[in-house]
Amino acid sequence: MMIARKILFLSLVLAFLSSCQQEESSEIMTNSPSGNLRLSFSIESGKVVYKVLHKGEEVIKPSSFSFDFKDVPSFGKGLKVVDFHKDNFTESWEMPWGEQHWVDNTYNELLINLEDKKGRQLDVRFKVYDDGIGFRYEFPKWEGVDSLTILDENTEFNLTGDHTTWWIPGDWDIYEHLYSETSFTEIDATSKRNHPNLGQTYIPENAVNTPVTMKTSDGLYLSFHEANLTDYAGMTFKVNKRKLSMTSELVGSDRLGYKVKRAMPFNTPWRTLQVSEEAGGLIESNLIVNLNEPQKVVDISWFTPMKYVGIWWEMHVGVSSWDLASGKHGATTENTKRYIDFAAENGIGGVLVEGWNTGWERWIGFEDREGVFDFVTPYRDYNLKEVVQYGKDKGVEIIMHHETSAAPRTYDQKLDSAYSLMNELGIHTVKTGYVGKIIPKGEYHHGQWMVNHYRRVVEKGIEKQVAINAHEPIKDTGLRRTYPNIISREGLRGQEFNAWALDGGNPADHLPIVAFTRMLAGPIDFTPGVFDIKLSTQPEDDYPNQINTTLAQQLALYVVIYSPIQMACDLPQNYKGQPAFQFIKDVGVDWEQSRVLDGEVGDFVTIAREERGTGNWFVGSITNEEAREITINFDFLEEGKSYRATIYSDAEDTHWNDNPTAIEISEISLKKGDEKQFNLAPGGGLAISLIQTES
Repeated sequence: MMIARKILFLSLVLAFLSSCQQEESSEIMTNSPSGNLRLSFSIESGKVVYKVLHKGEEVIKPSSFSFDFKDVPSFGKGLKVVDFHKDNFTESWEMPWGEQHWVDNTYNELLINLEDKKGRQLDVRFKVYDDGIGFRYEFPKWEGVDSLTILDENTEFNLTGDHTTWWIPGDWDIYEHLYSETSFTEIDATSKRNHPNLGQTYIPENAVNTPVTMKTSDGLYLSFHEANLTDYAGMTFKVNKRKLSMTSELVGSDRLGYKVKRAMPFNTPWRTLQVSEEAGGLIESNLIVNLNEPQKVVDISWFTPMKYVGIWWEMHVGVSSWDLASGKHGATTENTKRYIDFAAENGIGGVLVEGWNTGWERWIGFEDREGVFDFVTPYRDYNLKEVVQYGKDKGVEIIMHHETSAAPRTYDQKLDSAYSLMNELGIHTVKTGYVGKIIPKGEYHHGQWMVNHYRRVVEKGIEKQVAINAHEPIKDTGLRRTYPNIISREGLRGQEFNAWALDGGNPADHLPIVAFTRMLAGPIDFTPGVFDIKLSTQPEDDYPNQINTTLAQQLALYVVIYSPIQMACDLPQNYKGQPAFQFIKDVGVDWEQSRVLDGEVGDFVTIAREERGTGNWFVGSITNEEAREITINFDFLEEGKSYRATIYSDAEDTHWNDNPTAIEISEISLKKGDEKQFNLAPGGGLAISLIQTES
């Protein structure tokens, strides 16, 4: 009897140990290629636990994930590791246009095969780079389940401290907020609700949008974002101040009652963390584009990076209007030809024309905006074919404008006819817009339904050879690698806020923050180049605004804020007789390589870029409201070459408010290894063109 009891006891112990072995797993680790980053994965109490270390110190404390579904039990408890695989990969791929010509894509990979007690499986794939990590969830086919309706994805990032954080609210409709700089525990996104400049704002809880950038007390820089956002909802991060933790919060659909619905099998977007010991390393990182699939478009030669001018800024400063009924319509045949003449005279490749098509009399402020625009019918004072031909004769391309008035179903219906018209006319670039609350009611700009709409636009653009510059967009997540007709987008508080924002426009620290936050996602159509800093065309009583930078900073933005299309946004007459306009004429838009020379988030940044195909370099430096002295070492220049440097700098008495247009232009010769000091005025900047000369 005693022997039988002992056997039974031993059997129970063995069964318990076996159960524990299935629920618990030892650490599975992989390092980045250089070994500076380490990813650790384990199962604790049936839950996934991952953590990230930088040079042996935790960057992300043990964090977990789970999914909540509609009509299907949640996934995230009772998990075991079925198997895991390690691999490594390296390649160099060519950017057809971009911040650099060739991109190194080298990482170590860890694929974890998970299973819960119901026998449902899920793979988690990690890619560990020297500059950060990316991971995604890969759902295979589940027995008896054709699709999953996701109510919540709960991906944790548990922080190691109360980091300094640069953030904007987790808005479901727009990204056009000023950045706040606070400690993590001081984040209060809900205070940004109902901003007078942001009519379609919807911020349901205390959450931040991505990219969100942080600095630890040890001086390490972190940025959290996502890559390859495909058929999924955009991600914000809920803030848990007590736990010093962020948890993914997907943008939902009130109309449909869920966050994401996907047929199985499917993969989620990548959740990303960039890590750098210097602020500039975040800008130089290629993590986001590397996590996207290789280029699917065989021929992109029909798109050429360019500078452009256009009928746009004059509406924002009150000179003209988008609609014909106002009596001061801007998009006339005569006015467009004037811009084309100016572009041709100054070597500028394109002219954007807003307000050319019928419908602007009721494009906003109406509940039913369906069918307002057909995107093919011009106003009677605008001869589309005539201006296109006039531009072709002068080597200038018309840039089409499609404002959808946030009625994407109408745009879907009209896409083929609108893009076919562009194709017939040889117009290869369109600026799209989605101002207002999305129709149908209950959908948001950043939800899955709209993510898929934006993708349909891109795919139609590929079919019809149209490049997309989206305003009021979904966030950039590196898809330009896969679809290089995604050339630029807004997705931030842009230049136009300086013209009419009720809070006085963008403060001087806005762009030194943007360079280390929003710009990490991808190209920005910020529209720099205002020379009339005080906005003299506006009635002072109605528009007390101005541009809160110096003239030199407006020049520097062509280098600092990257886009393959760069607008000289001011009125043509404001450039005439201005020696500083030469820099806009000279500066490149497509780059062989880019170097961040120095910078600090929110304070200043200095970037040098080598123009593709010429060997010429351009340098831009901008500062916040503080004056500062910077030192530039020109060691990036090619050995044995001499360069004629034209320097556009703030004058001794320049100030963003008191004397913003004072500028000094000088010329010197520079070579590799030379070093020079420069002074930036409050709100100021520095722009340098370095043109190769005979050695």
